[in-house]
Amino acid sequence: MNRITTIHAPRISIKFIALLGLNVLAVDLHSQPEKKQIMHDSVTHEQLSAALRGSVQKDPMKSLKTEMGADPSVVNRPQDLISQSDVVCFGGYATLVPKRAILQIPKNLKDRIHIQPGVQIQSWSDFYAANRGWITAVEVSRVQAEGTKPISQDTHKQMVKSGNLIVATYQGGPISVLPLKHTEVSNKTQP
Repeated sequence: MNRITTIHAPRISIKFIALLGLNVLAVDLHSQPEKKQIMHDSVTHEQLSAALRGSVQKDPMKSLKTEMGADPSVVNRPQDLISQSDVVCFGGYATLVPKRAILQIPKNLKDRIHIQPGVQIQSWSDFYAANRGWITAVEVSRVQAEGTKPISQDTHKQMVKSGNLIVATYQGGPISVLPLKHTEVSNKTQP
């Protein structure tokens, strides 16, 4: 009797084939020339803390002193509010408006442009709401306040005719209006 012997081949799993394919792919990728990457150790907490302490201890004002020649914190100190403002006062209340915000002061209202003893200070909006009868607010644009563009002729005519105190405002709040900058127009004469 013949005996048939069967040889059992081991089963190859799908996982094994997939891993084998990935290894071949990885070897193929490494055979191509690529940029070398430099590996660094990660930064430790101590190194980060030391770097932060070093950046915090640097004084930015010292670098400005050397660039500008003077200490900007001393040169650009703001003046007091009163010296930069005009006071409008009436009926026991007063408000502050920036210098050059009052565009017209009629003769009969000159006594209302200084502080009186015992008055209470109010915001512009509260003071204006209570005194609309003798104060006129003229809304100006930013370029008009900068003195780049003049106030319109119609507005100027109304201001001249008015007997009210006229205050320039920008978006409802008083604003200084700089004198008009005269731009020189060069008239070239052609021969």
